[in-house]
Amino acid sequence: MDYKEMLKKAKENLNGSCRVCTSCNGVVCAGEVPGMGGKGTGSAFKENFEALNAYKLNMRVIHGAKNPDTSIELFGKKMDIPLLAAPVSGTTLNMGGKFTEEEYISWVIGGCLDAGIYPMVGDTAVDSFLTTNLEQLKKFNGQGIAIIKPWANENVINKIKLAEEAGAFAVGMDIDACGLITLALHGKPVMPKTVEEIKEIVKSTRLPFILKGIMTPDEAELAVEAGVDAIVVSNHGGRVLDQTPGVADVLPEIASKVKGKVTILADGGVRNGVDILKMIGLGADAVLIGRPFVTASFGGQREGVKMYVDKLKDDLKAAMILTGCKDIKDVDGRVIY
Repeated sequence: MDYKEMLKKAKENLNGSCRVCTSCNGVVCAGEVPGMGGKGTGSAFKENFEALNAYKLNMRVIHGAKNPDTSIELFGKKMDIPLLAAPVSGTTLNMGGKFTEEEYISWVIGGCLDAGIYPMVGDTAVDSFLTTNLEQLKKFNGQGIAIIKPWANENVINKIKLAEEAGAFAVGMDIDACGLITLALHGKPVMPKTVEEIKEIVKSTRLPFILKGIMTPDEAELAVEAGVDAIVVSNHGGRVLDQTPGVADVLPEIASKVKGKVTILADGGVRNGVDILKMIGLGADAVLIGRPFVTASFGGQREGVKMYVDKLKDDLKAAMILTGCKDIKDVDGRVIY
């Protein structure tokens, strides 16, 4: 199977829930929630793509970075590139329903591990999906991260315990999911959290804790105050609040406030290795990618996921050579034009 064949197969298997556009930019699928689109006008999804695309790179070719090292260590795990598969769940609601949650997540987990990176598995309005995701993660010796929705604290903590039992090496909460339409449709009580409520959740586990859904510098500082180990700068792929700015546009100011105090992950519009380099240059320590992993898994299953990550590796290495970066620590604002 080649990459074009994988994309063609994905388009068929997604049953119209995703058109597998040449550029995954949120234009065609605007407003399709449930589905793969952005909420309302789709502006927040589109802004993620456009904001990152607007940044350009400084090309430098007089240097000694002939064979860059793209690897990093995160949460005690070495990764071939600074990338995690974002927690995307809901095959029935959002992905056309052709494959089961078990099939989908097993392909993502297996393909990521085959390619030398790690997956995040997610939580949905359907309680059994988290159980399924964690069962699959356990089959892979817990080599991944579980992200829980912002339910009442007692429920979040109970689900974190399930993730611990499955062997996950880190856990987290996508706090911005308090605005998800799909959860509201199921009458699920998700909610914002105070600093004290986040502290209670953080203290409930010995695992590294990630807070996903930070879009302003002041909330990044509140996350640090709450004791989290990492934040994800993210607007939930544009699926929770219409008219937010793109992640790439808010990332530098957030990094200026909390860089070094907490691990910074960025999630929004990343599609290729050049995008990964840009996000690192703008202040992230690593990135998350969501929708393209759905495409890769639906088009090529486990093999398709590995193929996509391998393509990202090649993209990133080439971009590092052409910007004069010998390793990921070498990537900073100097690469951004």
